[in-house]
Amino acid sequence: MDMNLQKYMSFVKTVEYGSFTKAAEMLNYSQSGISRMIADLEKEWKVVLLERSKGGVKLTSDGLKLLPYAKNLVSDYEKLQMQVDELNGLQSGLIRIGTFSSVATHWLQNIIKEFGKDYPHIDYEFMLGDYTEIEEWILEGRVDCGFLRLPAHPDLETIFLEQDQLVAIIPENHPLADCEKFPVSALCNEPFMLLEKGAKAEVTEIFEKCNLTPKVHFTTWDDYAIMAMVESGLGISIMPQLILKRTPYKIIAKELDVPAYRKIAFALRSKKNASLAVKRFLEYLKYR
Repeated sequence: MDMNLQKYMSFVKTVEYGSFTKAAEMLNYSQSGISRMIADLEKEWKVVLLERSKGGVKLTSDGLKLLPYAKNLVSDYEKLQMQVDELNGLQSGLIRIGTFSSVATHWLQNIIKEFGKDYPHIDYEFMLGDYTEIEEWILEGRVDCGFLRLPAHPDLETIFLEQDQLVAIIPENHPLADCEKFPVSALCNEPFMLLEKGAKAEVTEIFEKCNLTPKVHFTTWDDYAIMAMVESGLGISIMPQLILKRTPYKIIAKELDVPAYRKIAFALRSKKNASLAVKRFLEYLKYR
């Protein structure tokens, strides 16, 4: 890659990720290398692009004006590389995927294993987030595609994959451990562990639908933290069935007396304009 283009890409990715360290990891450079390239740009252009602090980096007013032009150059390079990859018949390439933890844990390895048998030279970049973040990443072009929950943003093309049932999770010694179906109303009788981040979660929608208010004691987007809390008897929760596969925790999953689900889909901006690697990747989603 041309050295100037490397500098532009370092600038763009540092802004996107908010730190030299994350940009370095993504671009396969050292942190000092990224910092030096941006410093070179600032010297060449005679401007200060970024404000450095312990909390990360922030665009200056000059950086804000120049960023769109750098982004366009980087985007054009990525499109050029995409065409080169297609001409080479997928002998190389990169797929950037946005995903949430349960899909990353239980689906992606199967899909990539099968895809890799036919296309062993494709590389991957995964970004872990919640549904809203993944939508934004796809729309902004930070990732090529991603897994999310339906309904999705109207500007995205989606492929429905699976209906994932939501279940109550309780400790093994819970008084209702032997019940056939767990009553939603009983979720309000003890501390509730809420699996949520950013946009409204499925669990919140269940309570609103049933006109109930849980005693939310702990809120996080970490599935395993929730399971550990429940195992310890600190409360109960509702989780998607997918994340409970092969769980090491001593907890019980119970179907709710008011059935609830999340619809998992694969999304991208445009199937027609996607890279050849992404188009081929779509064919392997069935191996999840």
